[in-house]
Amino acid sequence: MSDNQLQFIVFTLVTALIGWLTYLKCRGQNRQQQSQNKEYFLAGGGLSWIFVAGSITLTNLSTDQLVGMNGNQMALLVWWELAAVLGLIILAKVFIPVYYRYNCTTTTELLEKRYHNKHIRAVIGGLFFLGNALIYMPAVIYSGALLMQTMFKVDIPLIYIATIFALVGAVYAFFGGLRAVAVSDTYNGVLVLGMAVLVVILALVAINFDFSGIPAERLTLIGDENSPLPWPTLLTGMIFIQMYYWGTNQTITQRAMAAPSVKEAQKGVYAAAIIRIVVVPAIVVVPGIVSYKLYGDIGDSAYGRIVGDLMPGWLSGIFAAAMAAAVLSTYNSLLNSATALYVCDIHEAYVKKNPDVIKLSGFVTVALTLLTLILVPVYQQADSIINLLQQLNGLLSMPILSIFIVGLLFKNVDARAAIAAVLFGVLLYGSLTFSFSPFYSSWHYIHLMPVTLFSCVAFALLLNKFAFGKQTAWSGRLEPLPESR
Repeated sequence: MSDNQLQFIVFTLVTALIGWLTYLKCRGQNRQQQSQNKEYFLAGGGLSWIFVAGSITLTNLSTDQLVGMNGNQMALLVWWELAAVLGLIILAKVFIPVYYRYNCTTTTELLEKRYHNKHIRAVIGGLFFLGNALIYMPAVIYSGALLMQTMFKVDIPLIYIATIFALVGAVYAFFGGLRAVAVSDTYNGVLVLGMAVLVVILALVAINFDFSGIPAERLTLIGDENSPLPWPTLLTGMIFIQMYYWGTNQTITQRAMAAPSVKEAQKGVYAAAIIRIVVVPAIVVVPGIVSYKLYGDIGDSAYGRIVGDLMPGWLSGIFAAAMAAAVLSTYNSLLNSATALYVCDIHEAYVKKNPDVIKLSGFVTVALTLLTLILVPVYQQADSIINLLQQLNGLLSMPILSIFIVGLLFKNVDARAAIAAVLFGVLLYGSLTFSFSPFYSSWHYIHLMPVTLFSCVAFALLLNKFAFGKQTAWSGRLEPLPESR
């Protein structure tokens, strides 16, 4: 039996085992309610803290992280993961209690209830939807295909591998709903984290734990102004990026909103934070740094190259299954959350109040999958996938976060003022951060994020007063929270 045949057999068996375990865990649970939004998009509120933690971890940790962050080949990028811990704490302490108090299915439902306007929910839901469709989904599929192509040194066009990933992920997301996605995420997470830690160990052994010869700028945690992450950005926009991503992003918070109670959800989020401190930092930077010593500056090909060279042949099939699981888990999660946003925020509000959720989700899934494959070639042109993602993310993140802040901290704000502030923020950030704009700023894009955020908040409050004639009031404390749904 050839190595390739052995790899394929192991890959198939491991993938099938995870699928079977997921089926055993999910079968017979509330299937009669499958057409209802709460069951399909929030697993019927039945996820224990273990599955909340597992799904949050693997939804975030995919090949765009492993390939993109290791592709920078420097320790500096570890700050993204360390700062994420603070974002998770904010999610647990600030946002989860509010989402449960308002019994939300989507994060944008909170906006509808705070602003008393369905249009603001549709606008922000639409922006989240576009973010998933145009930024995150194609990036995940591209990075996964690139990893497989590089790791196994196969002469197959990248778009063919991407197509397989996208189609399998679409089928899984459509038939499984959030319950199956979250359960498989947890099982896959154990496999992915275990194999990623093994890669770190193999990389360190390959250089005998000797980092000599690697330039200091590759090892430092204090970035200068020419680095991808200058140290002052840790004091300006970083916290707001994490607040947005972990606190308001539907793809992440949907898992936390699927627990039976606030306390159970918080336990899951805290467990995810512990995993992020203990395990994640090493796996997203060490292989990249080692690859610099072994191969030089090879960018986003670093992770696949080092895995392909160092992973024993008999383990490569298991590793391939782990990486495929990471890609599919994140892609499934993005599909499920994007579908929830369209169905709950747009279709039910403007097209049909009580649609066939499963049938409608199928149409949305097909459309998103096709769009993902169309955009994969665009991401092939990027110098660094992770830096491109973060820069594009700013177009939506700060404007959206601004109206969550306004909606939670103030009362009597007209929804039109908030919507206008979001559109203003997208234009402001875009004009400042992209070099083709006549208003382009040389500031680092992370510095421009708090500028955009505070400008949006001020714009909304001023417009509310002078254009719509409303007096803004401080919202004060919210009423006591329910323990469960």
